Amino acid sequence: MFVVEGVKNIGEVIKSSIKIKELFITEDFWPEATHIKKTFIEEKDLKKISFLTTPNVGLALCELPNYDENIDLSGLTIALDDIRDPGNLGTIIRLADWFGVAHVLCTKESVDMYNPKVIMSTMGSFTRVKVHYIDLEKYLKDYQGNIFGTFMEGESIYEQILPQEGILVMGNEANGISKPIEDLTTNKLSIPFFGTNGSTESLNVAVATSVILGEFKSQLAHKS
Repeated sequence: MFVVEGVKNIGEVIKSSIKIKELFITEDFWPEATHIKKTFIEEKDLKKISFLTTPNVGLALCELPNYDENIDLSGLTIALDDIRDPGNLGTIIRLADWFGVAHVLCTKESVDMYNPKVIMSTMGSFTRVKVHYIDLEKYLKDYQGNIFGTFMEGESIYEQILPQEGILVMGNEANGISKPIEDLTTNKLSIPFFGTNGSTESLNVAVATSVILGEFKSQLAHKS
């Protein structure tokens, strides 16, 4: 089981194939979903069971979805090497949804996508993007296509022809892509620095993912 909170996320999960076991709602929120068991709850009681500092108007108890183990890797797929921050994972899932990426592969050490903070930050995108926890090193060894890795010393994304099929690997917030995964990449990419102050820190992994996905899709649009 996992918990979904907030009007937006609950509305999205109601529209999805994810099964809601029970919906706990306050008098300020009464969604039209006759097929779901609803339980009215006082706001003070919602605060007791909520994972949020400031609880919203409802909480859904949902069953974990069962995804097909045969992952369709047509198009672009995101792989996350030991992402630990719930906000980063949630944002990357949301970005995948926005840019039309159907699958996100995660190392088993990455943060749990059903962490309430991850779910909240996806803004409902967790209902459309499939997240798989796998042995990423083994998976990439068996993969026959392009494996893009993001590195400070990589080739500028703006000077590369980016194939529209492959796996884009994003690394850990502090340490980047691990050496075993790095050794499996076929294309090393980087986001060039255009600033004048050399002391600027590197981009947050979610921001970097957004920039790189944007360039992939920009090149696709120009080919159309």
